[in-house]
Amino acid sequence: MSLAPRVVLVHRTTEYEELVARHGTPGQAAFFLASRGRSVDEVAERHRRARRAWAEVLAAVPLTWRQARVERRDLDRFLFAPEDVVVVVGQDGLVANVAKYLAGQPVVGIDTDPGRNPGVLVRHRPGDAAALLAAARSGHADELTMVEAVADDTQRLLALNEIYLGAAGHQTARYRLGLDEYGGAVEPQASSGVLIGTGTGATGWIRSVWQERGEGLPLPAPVEDRLVWFVREAWPSPVTGTSLVSGELTASARLSVTVESDRLIAFGDGMEGDALELTWGQTVRLGVAAVRLRLVG
Repeated sequence: MSLAPRVVLVHRTTEYEELVARHGTPGQAAFFLASRGRSVDEVAERHRRARRAWAEVLAAVPLTWRQARVERRDLDRFLFAPEDVVVVVGQDGLVANVAKYLAGQPVVGIDTDPGRNPGVLVRHRPGDAAALLAAARSGHADELTMVEAVADDTQRLLALNEIYLGAAGHQTARYRLGLDEYGGAVEPQASSGVLIGTGTGATGWIRSVWQERGEGLPLPAPVEDRLVWFVREAWPSPVTGTSLVSGELTASARLSVTVESDRLIAFGDGMEGDALELTWGQTVRLGVAAVRLRLVG
């Protein structure tokens, strides 16, 4: 007998809740903001909108379905099941936060603060939840490309937007960068790190680097099996080069980085607290991931 679908509502503690937790009471939080020339009213109103959105989404869940809720900081301890429909209620970045923990479950993005969020991944309003849940069960979804990093000790990292590989604290990273394509070229480098991203990431950090470079390299679409990569601030010296500083990767190609520093890290989608730890001589390979994020609508 198959289990009924389960809706997993993913949310983030609001700024107002964080302020009250830090200062003890709503009054103390209001006093703190007032002492810095800000009113608590705006923060409190965003909190109320988020709460209303959560309630409206949960009210749209069919009575025969199961329900669960998970806060962003608990995602790494939450066990997602194959029959889950994941509903992210919040900002675009929250979809990226949950993507790495999924294995093909459909995701619905609900925007709690239209006009404040770009709405790239949280594309819908709370009132659309019932129709979106039905669409999720029917299998209709965009398959967004993800990027992965796999180290030679089997550590693995997934990301929806981008993976950054470099030194913790942003000191100079030393490594050998290799390409499966272009004849397997290899170059020793010293830089601020390597950034490799997807078409979804091309709306964020990757795009800012691309704009600064002013290159003709076309950015990928979110569903395209292609990545782009950039070396940040490569430094030329007698033993380090700057000829391999940007490019694209097709679905089967890989960018390899062999560490020549005491410690480098790789983290995805800005989550530096959940990083791969890499030491001297280790190699990590980066490329298009086999798994996709299935985004409804």
